[in-house]
Amino acid sequence: MSIEVFGADGDRQADVEAITALVAKVQHAQQNELPGAFMELFSRRDPVWTTGHGMRLSGWDTISEFTHKVLPGAMKEGTATYEVVRVLFVRPDVAAVNVHQRPVGPGGEPRPGLPEGRPFYILAKEGGEWKIAAAQNTQVVG
Repeated sequence: MSIEVFGADGDRQADVEAITALVAKVQHAQQNELPGAFMELFSRRDPVWTTGHGMRLSGWDTISEFTHKVLPGAMKEGTATYEVVRVLFVRPDVAAVNVHQRPVGPGGEPRPGLPEGRPFYILAKEGGEWKIAAAQNTQVVG
């Protein structure tokens, strides 16, 4: 699937590739239950994370505490793949990113019947690197 890119002035291919790499790191950290690696992807500037069940976590320390508590052991029965589907460059250093999240088993096999997710990330470029500034992980129902 190709990535839709909007709001880009000039060639933003390098940024799209960096954003795709960041989302791949989110997937890797989630699939391998690596809270430290997951937290490295967040901005230190008061990030906000809303879980798939609607819990809002504000601030790096709060997100880290929650992640270190719930991520280890969370992927025993299955995990998910993450695919960037749309990037909107709000400014050269801010991007809104839509992700398609599909449930898979421990071996990567599809898990039909389980709900997919549609994470939405607001990324900010800090020191030349894209970081998660705000995110919402929405579960698809119906």
